[in-house]
Amino acid sequence: MSPMNILRNATRAVSRGGPARLVAGMRVSVVTKSLARPVASNVCTMGVRAFSGSASRLGSGTSDVSLSAKLQEELKYEQEALVETANETPEFLKSFLEQGVWSIDDIRGNDEVTLSRKFGDESIRVMFSIADMQSEDEFEPENEADAEDAETNPAAYPIRASLSITKSTGQGALNVDMLCQEGSFVIENISFYEDTRLGTELTADADWKRRGLYIGPQFDTLDVAVQDEFERYLQERGINETVATFIPEYAAHKEQQEYVKWLGKVKNFIDL
Repeated sequence: MSPMNILRNATRAVSRGGPARLVAGMRVSVVTKSLARPVASNVCTMGVRAFSGSASRLGSGTSDVSLSAKLQEELKYEQEALVETANETPEFLKSFLEQGVWSIDDIRGNDEVTLSRKFGDESIRVMFSIADMQSEDEFEPENEADAEDAETNPAAYPIRASLSITKSTGQGALNVDMLCQEGSFVIENISFYEDTRLGTELTADADWKRRGLYIGPQFDTLDVAVQDEFERYLQERGINETVATFIPEYAAHKEQQEYVKWLGKVKNFIDL
């Protein structure tokens, strides 16, 4: 069942563990969880049973049939839920694109999405990942009412976003770590990199180099007047309630599509 179904039905909760992928400038606390499930092992000391030439077409194990059936059941459930809107662009996405402000870079099969736009001589990029959507430690509905509210309003649950601003007139990159929740942005940190490439590249090498640099104070420790001016600065560049509402909605939409594809691919593999 899709991780998004934790919002549809609290009794069918599914949590996705593990840290989100880092994006340029983002400061993320990484918590390692042990997700390994013990598996019973029966060791035969009398020899190894050879595979038969008449082995079942549905894999080599006795559990393949039941797993395939469960995957098919889940796939059917998710496809039926999407059938009415499968060939239509969601209204929230249509409305966002009609504004003509932001372009969306979304590669099917990837978990990261990029919004980009021009503002004078500035290039603005906002990145977020659907892998960061449902972390058990970050968000879990406390009761059935909260789960229902999150289902009808995707903006009710938090998702991280990383903003970068560069200028064609000079070097440097201003990066902002933010949290989208309930239709607004909560700024966590603002960092500046003198090297534009270092501040914007999404490579392991660039990420490693950034880790050794001072990335600025926590936003809430700045003077209130400075915080207010930064917020006005970002609002002027389109970092507003519209985008803060759109990001969780689009993440939920993309996650559901990717989940259905994942179900089909895994089932096909099991059936080989």
